[in-house]
Amino acid sequence: MATPITKPHAAMFCSPGMGHLVPFFELAKRFVTQLDFQVTIFVLSITDASTIRSHQFLHSASNLFNIVSLPPVDISGLVDTPFIGTKIAMMMHQSLPALRSAVSEMTSTSTSSDLPPITALIVDIFGTEALAIAEEFKIPKYVFDVSSAWYIATMLYAPTLDVKVLDEHANMKLPIKIPGCTTLRFEDTLDVFEDPNCPARSRFLCRGKEASTADGILVNTWEDLEPKTLKALRDTKLLGSIIRGPVYPVGPMAIPVGPTPPPQPVSWRSHVLDWLDLQPTESVIYVSFGSGGTLSAKQTIELAYGLELSQQRFVWVLRAPVENDASGTYLTIGNDDRAGNIISDYLPDRFLSRTHNVGLVVPTWAPQTEILGHPSVGGFLSHCGWNSSIESIVNGVPMVAWPFYADHKLTATMLTEEFGVAVRLKVSSSSNGVVGREEVKMMVRSIMVDEEGHSIRSRVEELKHSAHKALSEGGTSYCSLSQVAKDCQIRLQAYSDL
Repeated sequence: MATPITKPHAAMFCSPGMGHLVPFFELAKRFVTQLDFQVTIFVLSITDASTIRSHQFLHSASNLFNIVSLPPVDISGLVDTPFIGTKIAMMMHQSLPALRSAVSEMTSTSTSSDLPPITALIVDIFGTEALAIAEEFKIPKYVFDVSSAWYIATMLYAPTLDVKVLDEHANMKLPIKIPGCTTLRFEDTLDVFEDPNCPARSRFLCRGKEASTADGILVNTWEDLEPKTLKALRDTKLLGSIIRGPVYPVGPMAIPVGPTPPPQPVSWRSHVLDWLDLQPTESVIYVSFGSGGTLSAKQTIELAYGLELSQQRFVWVLRAPVENDASGTYLTIGNDDRAGNIISDYLPDRFLSRTHNVGLVVPTWAPQTEILGHPSVGGFLSHCGWNSSIESIVNGVPMVAWPFYADHKLTATMLTEEFGVAVRLKVSSSSNGVVGREEVKMMVRSIMVDEEGHSIRSRVEELKHSAHKALSEGGTSYCSLSQVAKDCQIRLQAYSDL
């Protein structure tokens, strides 16, 4: 006779990089505090510095859940690609044997572990191959999309298309019509769709097929933010016909619950926030490109001059320039040997002395959550990563959208055309992809000074309130997460009856 399960136990398989780790961390806390689950997070080890930072982050709430580090993987001889998503997916693939072994041990009712057997496996969108492990051990399986509903809709629908449609999208720049959703224009497309010969495209399509087999898909969004896309994902005459389970909007994960990890390093935190304390309300624009975004040397110079010309106060998180790789530090943040030389080596002559009364340049990293929540911050120049975007929204901060890679163009279009919370930087056709200083100046002033910024600020305040309402008890995301637990129990019973 099987040992009765006294408490549900969710195992989470998270991809490397803070952009995915942070929302998984928040989801885990909500499973514990709201649903009374046991939680185990499986994390991948990469570089020493990034692993240390990830573990410091996770262990700030280690009293809430169990953390298991999977053995380090080396993909240097397996993949040579500029696509960060492909690198991450390969890391996840290489970790599958270790994950299977751990899940096998944790699903056994005879294990010596103090943890109850795993009753659900929740995998990152880059780790959909792991759904087969849940299938093998007959436990409910879920995907957590840390990005938008539009992104997961695109991923789920793309594998159903004839390859000719995808080729025409790339070669002829024809739009892709996604049932019930906003049409995907070529200028908004994902980087894996830009080249018909891109080897990453086939893996992306495989992940879309795998995700469609999950018992449910959790999305880092909320009803009021993406109602049209969420409706299409539920409608069995539209996208609901190609997925096995329901879609659960459980976000935004940018509003933390329970213990919040202290930012690292503390010295930078206090310096930045102390400086912000001295500035007028909503007078500072925060400039940062996420956990891995990088600029070229020429673009760094143009951005510097643009900020100076805007005559606005600023906090700028600056990294050493990297040529031809906008995601250059995604997997190595905190492990850049050049970081100490950044300020003196990569800015225009006398830039720091000319702007010392109005600007603060911070090397490599800054406590973004606290910065965006500070009353003196009135704008955010962002790479349009989904986490950063909703973090800005939940703090009521308008944005200047500067998309870099992956799904950033998709997000930039939503921020500007659908949500109305941002303006978008434009690249001149004659500039070789470099955004000029005058464009930076104009867009910064548009949200900080001009009339357009006032209407954007009003709209972002509306979404800020709707986000907090969604997560409050009885709110749409709160109830959606509760439904995950109920459906998981039903599916677990169905598996046990097989």
